[in-house]
Amino acid sequence: MRLNLLIVLGITIFSLMSCGGDDDECTLMLNIPSNFNQTVFMDNISTIESYLTDNGLTAQKTSSGLYYIFDTPGDSIKPTLCNNVTVNYRGYLPNGNVFDASSIEGVTFPLTNVILGWGEGIPLFGEGGEGVLLIPSYLGYGTNPPPGSGIPQNSVLIFDVALLNF
Repeated sequence: MRLNLLIVLGITIFSLMSCGGDDDECTLMLNIPSNFNQTVFMDNISTIESYLTDNGLTAQKTSSGLYYIFDTPGDSIKPTLCNNVTVNYRGYLPNGNVFDASSIEGVTFPLTNVILGWGEGIPLFGEGGEGVLLIPSYLGYGTNPPPGSGIPQNSVLIFDVALLNF
């Protein structure tokens, strides 16, 4: 089963986000990058699954490999990629090292200007929703983390998120 997933993931190409004028046109097509490395992918999945086990957590997984945990799912209406969202968050590595965090008031930004893991993960929450996103590197920064961020290449990223509004 995992090999089939890798073959499917390895064939597709990653990162097309589009936003038209109508919310119905806002889509995220998740495809794997052309420089996709199956060894890194398997290491990322192993890291995420170990993190979940070690911390007694149960997560759901999307077809792209994004893991998410709802503490509170929020309202039934969810944002699309065409929305600006206000999110309170804390980003850290599986070893607990925090690399970024918002103020308690959150940060507002368009969902088209975020890493793919957020573009897929934040719309899973409704307004008032809180939870955790566990993002494999190919849905995060991959081999190009922001300079000075303290994020190593190909790192799994974990975000505690609260969708305040959109």
